[in-house]
Amino acid sequence: MRKRRIIAAAATVLLAAGCSQTVEGTARPASFGGSGGEEFTDLLTECDAVSDDQITDTVGADLIAQGFLGAICRWDLVGSAGTVKVTFNWFESGTLAAERAANEKLMYTVTDTTVQGRKAIQAQRPNDPDSCGVSAGADRAGIFGWWVQYQPDVAHPDPCQAAAKLADLTLNLSR
Repeated sequence: MRKRRIIAAAATVLLAAGCSQTVEGTARPASFGGSGGEEFTDLLTECDAVSDDQITDTVGADLIAQGFLGAICRWDLVGSAGTVKVTFNWFESGTLAAERAANEKLMYTVTDTTVQGRKAIQAQRPNDPDSCGVSAGADRAGIFGWWVQYQPDVAHPDPCQAAAKLADLTLNLSR
């Protein structure tokens, strides 16, 4: 029994020694504020960058239900255009180049655009006129994007215009 305790103690010491490491640099608090502003400073508040009323007005819906909250936020909306799915993402260390590469890998059509004079991209799935996404650089670091997907076979506004308007509203708040 004593031999097992000695072996267990030795294994614990070796494991602890093998898992430790020194990291060079200066410690800084984590921030969720690529903009450095108040809008993106608390975890999960990035989903509030644009209000539910603004989202509803932009996509032409009457009712909104917020689904998932996190780095990707989702809403389900209902209105005269049927069901609308809206997604917002914000990545503090993301880049437009990485977003473009991901969309191109998915075989989406990617075009350059601007939002309030900032570089942005617009992405659409092939043969899908009912959905569109716009991603733009945040004011100091990172990227954010909006994806709007309308129900097929129901008359609806242009999803690219809706995604661009939501991106525009987001940048207005992060100044």
